[in-house]
Amino acid sequence: MSVPTGFRSYVLDQLSQVVPVTTRPMFGGLTFFHEGRAFALVAEERLYFKVDATNRGDFEAKGMGPFLPFGDPEKPMAYCELPEEVLEDLDELRLWMGKAFQVAAQAARTRKPRTKKEPR
Repeated sequence: MSVPTGFRSYVLDQLSQVVPVTTRPMFGGLTFFHEGRAFALVAEERLYFKVDATNRGDFEAKGMGPFLPFGDPEKPMAYCELPEEVLEDLDELRLWMGKAFQVAAQAARTRKPRTKKEPR
């Protein structure tokens, strides 16, 4: 999964018009962060936002599916593809991003703390 440079630049430009974002290559794609939390990712030429029960219905109502990095519908990641028209409308994008930020923040609050492995 590579991300074409033009698409990467376009997505970064659109998201950055809403809030400051940073990126990091991950899993052959690109992950987007706001305030240190992952809220979106790009794989090939598709943008996905973080989802849970609070916003998944918004994506399903637009006919958008989950991110399936391994092609197995039984193992989706907690991201759904963003409708193209949302990415093109900054007011709409702001609303969808806000929900994805809330999901990312909730995931961070409920994540188990990492523990260091003890030496053997």
